[in-house]
Amino acid sequence: MPRKLKTPNPCAIHGLLELLARPWIMHILWTLSHGGPMRFGVLRRSIDGISARVLTERLRTLEAQGFVFRKYEPTIPPAVTYGITDRMRDMENVIRELDALGRKWQSSSKASHPQVEQLDAPARHAH
Repeated sequence: MPRKLKTPNPCAIHGLLELLARPWIMHILWTLSHGGPMRFGVLRRSIDGISARVLTERLRTLEAQGFVFRKYEPTIPPAVTYGITDRMRDMENVIRELDALGRKWQSSSKASHPQVEQLDAPARHAH
């Protein structure tokens, strides 16, 4: 029996949300947006708990999607720097708004529902 072909999702933001929801993606973008271009090792140390393999894979994905640039310098040892592109700069305001909303909900959850800690838990791959 032939497999049914998937039809594209008509929602214009579906692909973007699918990418951004992957583990570590938002954390990488947040770190590069706020820390400026950084070398791989500095970026890895800035993101507690991420492995070099996962960081490399996520950076390749973000580069392929046009959110991150990769600058390679053939020095000894080679210097590889990552930073955000104009495409990512287009999203910075949206991410800032999501951050503000998350902080608002986090503080209101603490005040009105001390037992609710879902937003309080430090999610390593959040933002």
